[in-house]
Amino acid sequence: MRYQPTALGYLRTDVSGTSQLWDESRMRALAARLGYDFSGIIVHDPSSGRPPLARLKSHATRLDAEAVIVPGPQHFEDGQIPNSLLQQLDVLTVSPENTYSREAQPPEMRMSR
Repeated sequence: MRYQPTALGYLRTDVSGTSQLWDESRMRALAARLGYDFSGIIVHDPSSGRPPLARLKSHATRLDAEAVIVPGPQHFEDGQIPNSLLQQLDVLTVSPENTYSREAQPPEMRMSR
């Protein structure tokens, strides 16, 4: 059996809006195309009052995930991929299709994991 790295999806309901199902479908398709074992989607609703990335990071640690797939960078605060997330996971965006790699982080950031 071939090893497949694990990936999670992440989206914000206020950003996806009525396109949430479409965003979820595109994340699953990208994961399949890139050979990831897609383990589910963390859906963040800002009205919940919970910290936006806490649940994602917790699930990623529990599943030993390699990556998180998001519809686009706008699903993060200010449209920026958080450095704290890049210390733990690769971040793949569907549109525009891009990969933000943990390996691209400066050495001092990688060592603080």
